[in-house]
This record gives sequence, structure tokens and C-alpha cells, in this order.
Amino acid sequence: MVKIAFIHPDLGIGGAERLVVDAALGLQNLGHTVDIYTSHHDPDHCFEETKDGRLKVHNIVPPFPRAINGKFHILFAHLRQLHLTTYLLSLGALQYDVFFVDQLSTCIPLLRAIGHTRVVFYCHFPDKLLANGEFIEDPTVRAQRNMLKGGLLKAIYRYPMDWLEEITTRQADVILANSNFTGRVFKDNFPSIRRTPKVVYPGINIAAYEATEELANDPDVVEISSDRPTLISLNRFEKKKNIALAVEAFARIRAEEPKFSNLRLVLGGGYDPRLEDNMLTLYSLIDLVSKRHSLSYNIITPSSSPKAVKIPPLNTTSVNPAVLFLLNFTTAQRTALLTSPSSIGLLYTPSNEHFGIVPVEGMICGVPVLACDSGGPVESIVNEPVEERTGWLRTPEPTIWAEALHEIVKLGEEERSKMRERAKKRAKELFGMEAMARGIDEALKEAVNMGKVRSRFRLWLVVLFVILSLFSRSLR
Repeated sequence: MVKIAFIHPDLGIGGAERLVVDAALGLQNLGHTVDIYTSHHDPDHCFEETKDGRLKVHNIVPPFPRAINGKFHILFAHLRQLHLTTYLLSLGALQYDVFFVDQLSTCIPLLRAIGHTRVVFYCHFPDKLLANGEFIEDPTVRAQRNMLKGGLLKAIYRYPMDWLEEITTRQADVILANSNFTGRVFKDNFPSIRRTPKVVYPGINIAAYEATEELANDPDVVEISSDRPTLISLNRFEKKKNIALAVEAFARIRAEEPKFSNLRLVLGGGYDPRLEDNMLTLYSLIDLVSKRHSLSYNIITPSSSPKAVKIPPLNTTSVNPAVLFLLNFTTAQRTALLTSPSSIGLLYTPSNEHFGIVPVEGMICGVPVLACDSGGPVESIVNEPVEERTGWLRTPEPTIWAEALHEIVKLGEEERSKMRERAKKRAKELFGMEAMARGIDEALKEAVNMGKVRSRFRLWLVVLFVILSLFSRSLR
């Protein structure tokens, strides 16, 4: 059995964090010892498995902020991870057989050269391909977008950050990708890395999506339950997730046919009041719902979360709103929404998503899924032929999505039942937690079997490590 340390920058609520949690649980079930190290873990904004004792989480609080006036996010992300690395490599720190690193690769050379330990890197998506949070594959267009937003200084700032990402990722002993889409983009944009990442799809804990009597009596679940036909969107409240697409398509079908006026839309997702993008996205969605489309709404946060969340005033005039905003939903609320007989469709709005775990969650629960026809959902959802369909893939245009919603809402029970069985079967075979755990387990053992690391650059890395350690301590 292997002793593994996971390194993840911010253990909040999101698809990448869900993968880390489920991968760690799956590896523990295989008999391995797993610890998770992070620079941020808020018990009021995290998955329950990270705070109820099922997983051991080490929150190493850094002396660096996340950003300054909303700027320099990636620079401070590097610094925060280097601070975490100094902790892992300090005298008396726990020893591990292998490190599992995802999202940020800064620490890899230090872990290998000073810690003499092999590293598996899991690539969700190269940061260099994101211009102001938006995926743009064309490097010329991406540079132009950065120039427009931040000017020449932004372009100069990004160059060393992109260079650092590539050379540190190259140091990993084994590289994994979360989809064939991500693997292709990785190869195209990291030319110095000749290896092709092995694809290990994110998996989900199927048992966590089973409805129980205890679930039905949960106060948080009771608060969001309804017999009305319900459409669901589960995404972090970020602009790039394009949640407005779900609102626009929903508003169109309600307005076009009176018989759909009883439809309800639940917009659930992670919401962090520290992040300006989260706040602006939520406010803009509320304006879209209430002012542009004159739909009633309410905002709900779980009673189990004692932390105050800064939100706009509630629309208290609506007892049974058309749109329900569900911030930082609990596991019980998510499961209840996805398994409820009244839930007739799941809308997954991001374009070019590198994988997207939410469509798989919908499939495992038998909810018809509508997603964009790009990125990871193209691999997880079968759109054609119709007789093998497990969901819909459509161009992200409100009119096109409204047409697809018409098809979903009008599905007959027999057709819905057949699709449910096909979707569940596909999700269990390809995207179960056990399949993911086995894939990661093979990669970790492959790395461990390479033996101890011997580095030609150990001396200067030790010097760098000492400097970083002294610098971090001086800021405390």
C-alpha cells in the first residue's frame, strides 16, 4: 500500500475539488493512506467529507493574500503553493511515497529534487489558455484579449507565468488529464512536453446519490422541495459558467407556452463572498431574472452553514418562486434535487469545459442533461443516434436551448425511462469512483516504481528552498 499526499491550492466547492475528494476517498477504499494539503480550507465552504473526519486535511495558512485589488491571482497562487511546499519539505514533516498534485504545478521540481519523491500531476486545464477566466485556444486571440483587458503590462506579466507552468509541469513523473479534450489541448500548447497525458476521467461516488428516508427529512432538503416540474443548473456562480444561458432558455419556454408557466428553475452552486466574480455574477443573474424577465425569485443558503453570506435582499413576496438561487448547496440538497421525481432536466451551461462532472451526476441519477456541444461533455454525453441518447448537446444559444428544453419537457414516461437506464449504465461503467480510483492508483504505483529521484539541480533548488523558507517566516 502507498502513502500519498494530495496537494490542492483551495479546497472549496467546485468540480476540481469534488474530484480531489472522490479520488482521495477511492484510494483510501483501496487501502492506501491519504492526506490532503491545501492553502485554504473553510469549514463553512467545503465538501462535507473534508470536515467530518472521512478525509484528513492539513490547512497550511499562507502569509500571502489571494490577490491585491483583484490583481496578480496567478502570482500569489505560485507563492502560496511554494509556502505550502516549504512546509511539506521542512524538518520533521511527514514522509510520503508519492505526491498527487493538481491545478498548479509550481511545487513539482522542489518535491522531486529536495524531497526525492515522485510526483503525479493531474491536469484539469492549462492556466496559460485562460484569458481573464475565459478559455481561448488561439494564442494570438488570447494575447489580444489580455492586451485589451490589461495592456502591455498584463502581457509581460503573463509570459513568465506561462513559461513557469510549462517547465514545472514537464518535471512531473506521470501526467494525467481529465478528458481527451484536455489531453489534446495540453499537447498542442505545451510543445516541450513530448509525453501524451493518460486520460483518467473524474469519477463520482455513486452511493452518495441515492435517495434515503433520512434525506427526505433533512430541513435543508425540505426547504427546497417542490412538486412543481423543476429544471436544475449546478455551477459555481462565475461569469465563465454562462448561467445566464439557462435563465434565458427557461424564460423563453415559459413565455411561449402557457402550459409551461408552472416550471421552476433552481440555480445551485458554490458562492464565495470573497470573490468579486461570484458577487457580480449573482447580482447580474438576479437582474436578468427579476428585471428583464419579470420572474419571481428567492435566495437560499443552507441552515447548516453558520457563516454569513453577503447576498442581495430576498424577494420575500414570492412564496413559490419561478427561480430559486441555492448558494453553497449541501450534499443532501444536491442529491435530493437530482433524484427528485419532479426534476425533469439538468442544464449544464459552460462552453469548452475541460470535463464537467455535473452532467455525469445527472446521468447517474437519470435526469436528462442538456449541455454545450464542446469540451468534456462531448465525451460523457451521447447525443446521437437518438436511440442511444443519454442527453442533449447543443450550441449555447438561448433559442436553440429553448427548443431542446421543449423536447426534454415533453418527453413521454416510457422514453424518459429508457434514457434514464442508458444514462445510468454509461455513467456507472465509465465514470464511477472505482474506475477513477483504479486509474489514479495505476499512475501512482507507476511513479513509485520509478524509485527515488536523483536530480542534477539539487544544490540550487536547496538554496531556493532555504530562501523561500526564510522569506515565508519573515512574513508571519
